[in-house]
Amino acid sequence: MQRSRIIKVKDKTFAVSISERTLKGQIKRIAEQINRDYEGKKPVFLAVLNGSFIFAADLLREIDLPCEISFVKLASYQGTSSTGTIREVIGLGIDITNRPVIILEDIVDTGLTMAHMIDTLKKQNPASIDICTLLLKPSKLQVKLDVRYCCKQIPDDFVVGYGLDYDGFGRNTKDIYTII
Repeated sequence: MQRSRIIKVKDKTFAVSISERTLKGQIKRIAEQINRDYEGKKPVFLAVLNGSFIFAADLLREIDLPCEISFVKLASYQGTSSTGTIREVIGLGIDITNRPVIILEDIVDTGLTMAHMIDTLKKQNPASIDICTLLLKPSKLQVKLDVRYCCKQIPDDFVVGYGLDYDGFGRNTKDIYTII
């Protein structure tokens, strides 16, 4: 059965922009890089909910290292745009002192969420903090960030699917769709 190239989520229409096959290939590439970079270490992966849950699951299945995963929930989006205000909803549930930390994010847009999270994590004295994102919008960054692992850079378009949502809907598609 063929998937639809056009979908409607709530009141918006979206077209496929990144296929599941492309996403899985990029995730495998990033996982191989993390496996090399963290060889001999036991990193803690921190997945930012809700959007990164599919990305985190697919990435972790490709990681060959001894590691742990924990989930944090930060919110900064409302509708199709960032509010610029970060609200921490669920905190960190694991000790990261002297541990390498890899933040797993669905999309880095303005960078404000990541900057806030990094500042919060530094207070717990991790050995290192790296960012791993499924998608990056370089033209939207408002803060200087070192995004070490990025599956795909995209233009400043609103996207849904593969965990990303529009007002809570659209996360359950296998491909990523761009608003049209």
